[in-house]
Order: sequence, then structure tokens, then C-alpha cells
Amino acid sequence: MSTNKSFTERVFQAIGFELLAVLLCTPLLAWLMDKSMVDMGVATIAIGLIALAWNVLFNGLFDRLLKHLALVPSAATRVLHAVLFEGGLVAVSVPLIAWWLNVSLLQALILDIGVLLFFLPYTYVYHWAYDVVRERMLERRVA
Repeated sequence: MSTNKSFTERVFQAIGFELLAVLLCTPLLAWLMDKSMVDMGVATIAIGLIALAWNVLFNGLFDRLLKHLALVPSAATRVLHAVLFEGGLVAVSVPLIAWWLNVSLLQALILDIGVLLFFLPYTYVYHWAYDVVRERMLERRVA
């Protein structure tokens, strides 16, 4: 997890994260919830846009925290990163899901917990893979 990423790179990283998530989640959630692809697509994109903004903001703050505490990126910091990122997103997304799909907050929370079970490992793997690919690209530029 490099702390030397520009704002532009953070935005690129977040857009990739959200686009892949929308492509994976929309059909699966439409099928599970017995909702139309349009309804789930709109909900997924709306949450994705919220998550995109949160992703850029949170990753910048998290990187600053790592730097301030002089922590070396590790499996533990990646787990902490994923848990904190998804926890913040849950607080915003549950009311939106409940409203858009016309379900109770409890139903939306249960759905969100199911989605969270997907996104915790997804967040971990995506950011790890992004950092690995980024480091390899930087090494090639230097060589």
C-alpha cells in the first residue's frame, strides 16, 4: 500500500474499484432480490458513486494516518483498511437502499451485510492487486 499516490491516481484507483464492483454486483443482486436490473443498477450505481467519493477521501486519510503513525503496510493494515472503509459506507448506504428498493431499514441492513461479506474480501484483494500491479509498473519505468 503505497502512500505516494497522487490525487489523480487515487481517483483512477477508485473508479476501477467501483466499475468492477457494479459489473459484478448488479446482476447478482437483481437475481437475489427479485428486482429488475434497472432498479438494482440504479441502486448499485448510486451507492457506487457514494463509495467512489468515500474511496478517494478515505484512502487519502488512511494513507496519511499510516504515514503519521509510521506504520508499514501489512496484512493487518489492509484488514483494518477494508473494515473501516466498508463500515463508513454501510452508514450511508443502508438508508439509501431502504428508500430506493422500498424495504425496511432492517431488510436493507441485512442486504447490506450480505453485500459487505462480498466487499470485505473484494476491497482487500482489489487494493492489494492494484498496489502489486502499480509497484511492478513503477519498477519497469525505473529499469
